[in-house]
Amino acid sequence: MSLASFRRLSLPLIAGIGLAASAQLAAAETETLKFGIISTEASQNLAPLWDPFLADMSEQIGMEVEPFFATDYAAVIQAMRFDQIDLAWYGNKSAMEAVDRADGEIFAQTVAANGAPGYWSLMITHKDSDIESVDDVLANASELVFGNGDPNSTSGYLVPGYYVFAKNGVDASSAFKRTLNSSHETNALAVANQQVDVATFNTEGMERLEVTAPDKAEQLRVIWKSPLIPSDPLVWRGDLDDATKEKLREFFLNYGDDAEEQQILEPLQWSGFDASDNDQLLPIRQLALFKERSEVAKDESLDEGDRETRLAEIDSQLDDLDARMKEVQAAEAMPEDAATNAG
Repeated sequence: MSLASFRRLSLPLIAGIGLAASAQLAAAETETLKFGIISTEASQNLAPLWDPFLADMSEQIGMEVEPFFATDYAAVIQAMRFDQIDLAWYGNKSAMEAVDRADGEIFAQTVAANGAPGYWSLMITHKDSDIESVDDVLANASELVFGNGDPNSTSGYLVPGYYVFAKNGVDASSAFKRTLNSSHETNALAVANQQVDVATFNTEGMERLEVTAPDKAEQLRVIWKSPLIPSDPLVWRGDLDDATKEKLREFFLNYGDDAEEQQILEPLQWSGFDASDNDQLLPIRQLALFKERSEVAKDESLDEGDRETRLAEIDSQLDDLDARMKEVQAAEAMPEDAATNAG
């Protein structure tokens, strides 16, 4: 994988009958796959986009696929944690939570229809606003209503939380006159309708809004754009049976090869899927730790000894992530035949 390509061993008759019955029950339990979908916008808007894809998936893998929508990202993470869903489409931050707290495993990532290697977080204001830059936002925060993202959103929360706020020594939760946490779509529409002064958003959401509500998109001004964020991951439960994992891998990594499948993917703004694994999260983990380090460094409630201990722990974790990142990059740079021989 790159950062678009990172990647994942004779009983008595009655006992035999019992084992057979257990196997049949397990097979029956996996005949329906539950697919979690994060709430980038209202479920009534997401369902029509996803239904054709999930129907195709059901037909091709020979299993019923049932969508799971929720009002926030945390509910999809919790659903995986308690085995209420089998796989899910997440952003990188929510995927990190699913991997760490719900035994999730990344197995694929989306490929953008426009060929972009990922997407970008945005800060937006109304086109008629006097706020034209991040400096303006920070200087006037106490007078502004801020539309922040879902706390488990990469582009709506984590990325701007670090680059816009932590790096400038600003606590977004207390700096503004009022802060609201909402989906990408809700934030964008609130800015367009002048209900909030500034909000987080992302380039994928902007592209979709330009199609679904071009009049609202025209009301927005982008005042900040983040560094590149890796494409969204697909995550399955780690304890999903191997046969089902293989079906899913085969489906995702080959989907989008013909015009009909491309037409189904188009509303989702994808052209297909690449293989991936948990190493995709390395830069996201670094970003989360950088943000935490900034917060610990300025936390006046900690005494000096506790602060230094915590900072040393974070630095050690960052060193470990950096070492792993270098290993992955070295493996990627290795010629394919050399990598095969090394393995």
